Amino acid sequence: MLGRAIDRLIPDYKRLKNRAVFFCLLALSFFLRFPFVFRDYIDRDESTFILVAQGWVDGHLPYTLLWDLKPPITFAFFASLILLFGKSLIAIRISGIVVVAIIAFFSYLISTELSNKKIAFWVGVFTVLLISLFGSLQGVMSEHISMLFFMPALYLTVARRTTMSLFLAGVLLGCAAMTKINLAYPILLLGLYLIYEWIRSSKNTKGLVAILAFALGVVLIILLTVLPYYLEGNTILWWKAVVLAPLEYSGARRDGLGSFAPLLIPLGLFLVYALRTGRLHLKNTAVAALLVALVGVVIAFISGGRINGHYLIQLHPILLILLGIVLGNALPAIKWNYRPLVLTILLLLPIESYKEYRDIIRNKLETGYFINGEGYTVSEYIKEQGLSSRSILFLEYHIGYWLLDIIPPTKAATHPTNICRDETFVYFDNPRDKSMEELRYIMEDIAPEIVITRKKWNIFDKKEEEENIYIRNFLQEHYNIRKEIDNSEIHQRLKVH
Repeated sequence: MLGRAIDRLIPDYKRLKNRAVFFCLLALSFFLRFPFVFRDYIDRDESTFILVAQGWVDGHLPYTLLWDLKPPITFAFFASLILLFGKSLIAIRISGIVVVAIIAFFSYLISTELSNKKIAFWVGVFTVLLISLFGSLQGVMSEHISMLFFMPALYLTVARRTTMSLFLAGVLLGCAAMTKINLAYPILLLGLYLIYEWIRSSKNTKGLVAILAFALGVVLIILLTVLPYYLEGNTILWWKAVVLAPLEYSGARRDGLGSFAPLLIPLGLFLVYALRTGRLHLKNTAVAALLVALVGVVIAFISGGRINGHYLIQLHPILLILLGIVLGNALPAIKWNYRPLVLTILLLLPIESYKEYRDIIRNKLETGYFINGEGYTVSEYIKEQGLSSRSILFLEYHIGYWLLDIIPPTKAATHPTNICRDETFVYFDNPRDKSMEELRYIMEDIAPEIVITRKKWNIFDKKEEEENIYIRNFLQEHYNIRKEIDNSEIHQRLKVH
């Protein structure tokens, strides 16, 4: 009975129109992500992107007024939303709903080239699930934006290898790299694979022109992101921020190779099984291109020196396509009824969404508002108390800068953890060399009157022992807690008599 229920979700896969599939995926994305539209603060990175984007809207190129370790198109995405909709977190989160649906739709389209529509549909469904759930994936992350460009480019590379399609693929891949620089690895490998295929097969002029068009598209976008800095006579700032700083950061903050074992071991076993059993065929150029892209993403993770949960947004869409191909070949041979298991997984995976629906309803009943979170409540309190004109430092919930129309006290404080990333200071010409110098400058020279922290949490990463001890002791000695709001503490500087 459960198996029939799953099959009846879509009455006839073969007759599915692409438009219907897209709206199904959009509806699922909406259901999973909609309750998080009203939350202030999902991930620190998202808040930082918004701050830098607002600076751009106000006339300051990224890295000039505020600083973060991402390429310009990440900030351009948020800046365009701010220009269109104003200061609206709801609009930003709704854009995330659409972005996820588009990524999943192109996962579906690629899968239709290599498997049947039934498998392709479920690849799209699970793509929505895996890039929307767990941890901070409900926010709009740079990985989401990068895959918004990468997946259509992969589709054009896999399914439409004309000169124009490869040029468009190059343009999209250039956008992907200028959103998330680590995608340079799979992009480079895809380019090398296209060259290999051209040498192995035809070596004709038309194929070479198509490859050159692909490369031209990538380079064109990179040059366009350099152009604003060139016009301001500050090209070196782009080079430092986009290329040198990420390399330095990756080298300085590396986890051991063993930390990648939970990813590499199951992934390796899957690929060995799929290739040995012939369920993936390297002779199929589309499959080979997907494998090249997958390997490129994994190399990017290893090169970056660490892997956070939201990084997997770049892996899941490609991996699910390959998994779908393998399952499409294997399912006819499976004798046991797997459908109840699939339905159970589908019902249990969105547990975070269920809880968030419960929480926003509870918040509405208690406060009268759907919007919720300390970013909103702390900012509202600061406005009500007439404190917004004072110097303020957000060491947590720093979306508050945006909501209060103020900027962080220093470039390094744009993202609270950037204060401790002293290996990057040289790349935005910070006057101070070390994180403790920066922290002392903020607390002792700028001396913010208001400091916001999170209750019972380390201010910085637990590895930053000296910085955590300093800030806790300094707050205890020079500030009192003016107000506690939910999980936040609002510290006010003591008056010197």
